Amino acid sequence: MGVMDWIKRGVGELMIARPDEAKGFVVWKHPDPTIPMKSQLTVESDERCVFFRDGKVVATLGPGRHTLDSANLPFLSNLVDSFTGGRVLIAEVFFVTTRDFTGLKFGGRIGAVEDPKSGVPVETMVHGEFSFRVTSPEALVIGLAGMGRHEADPVGPWMREQVLKVIRDRIAELIVRNKWPLLDVTSGAYTEELEKSVLEGMAGHVSSYGVMIPRLGNFVIAINEADAANLKKLYTDAAYLRAVGGVDAYQRFAAGKAMLGAGEGMAKGGGDGSGGGGGLLGGAGLGVGLGMAQMLMGAQAAAAQGGAGQAAPAAPAAPTGGQAPGAGAAAAVPAGAAFCTACGAAFPAGARFCGQCGTKRA
Repeated sequence: MGVMDWIKRGVGELMIARPDEAKGFVVWKHPDPTIPMKSQLTVESDERCVFFRDGKVVATLGPGRHTLDSANLPFLSNLVDSFTGGRVLIAEVFFVTTRDFTGLKFGGRIGAVEDPKSGVPVETMVHGEFSFRVTSPEALVIGLAGMGRHEADPVGPWMREQVLKVIRDRIAELIVRNKWPLLDVTSGAYTEELEKSVLEGMAGHVSSYGVMIPRLGNFVIAINEADAANLKKLYTDAAYLRAVGGVDAYQRFAAGKAMLGAGEGMAKGGGDGSGGGGGLLGGAGLGVGLGMAQMLMGAQAAAAQGGAGQAAPAAPAAPTGGQAPGAGAAAAVPAGAAFCTACGAAFPAGARFCGQCGTKRA
């Protein structure tokens, strides 16, 4: 070894700092526990340096350049190696970053969460980013990082698991307790409330390790497209129920709507079997739908109001003579029509007058 090599080695041993390639680590351990007295220790503005001896914390130094001399730093007297005549300190030195670590991604399955609005369980996912900060370097080294050296940082992955665990618990709890519709949650309507609750819940899981999570970023709760489409349909059906006054009323509404659809189909497709689609026969088909829908909804409404003990009103008797009610008026139903265009009732075979309203057929 030449003189210059000896000088470089000596200078290197006297300079203690975290190397550039380890700047991204939350915790980095200085590799050599033997430190020459009067070495120059450099602690950056975003880190703290923790001294351990025999597994116990001796002291923590803040940012700046420190000359490791017991005359300047009295605690070093506890680290002096007596076998070297006081020229060497024996200590494990850890550099711990105290700035915010941002942009750490997390994501995973929350599970089947029951949608309060529809009562349907829906598979739910979450993903986003979070940041964390070390508040107690000593607690982090002792409680989580450990006293050994690490080729990879163990803190970030562990924090990611903690975030996801708390999010699973808090999101399911808040949705059920507050009856938040899942479609509103996935649209971001409650992002601030969810983030606040998650951050509060995190404190109990990470504070004992000297860490805090100050914020979440790009925080998204999602369900797959098929489940979203199903919920939208269920919400629409529920809106119909509210509009018509409940389940029973919705059934009457649905039946009437079906009859209207049948009438429209006759109007377009030729309800008399001739294949023609328009004109008076088309009107007759639509009239059938209207009439049947009105009769069905009216009968069901009367049954609901009058109860089982009341009979439905009898239909008007079919005309028996050559003259019937309404016969004095001009004929409104074309010859051969199967249905009355006035009320939608079907004409009996060979009858000249409608048995429902008495309108004459030409």
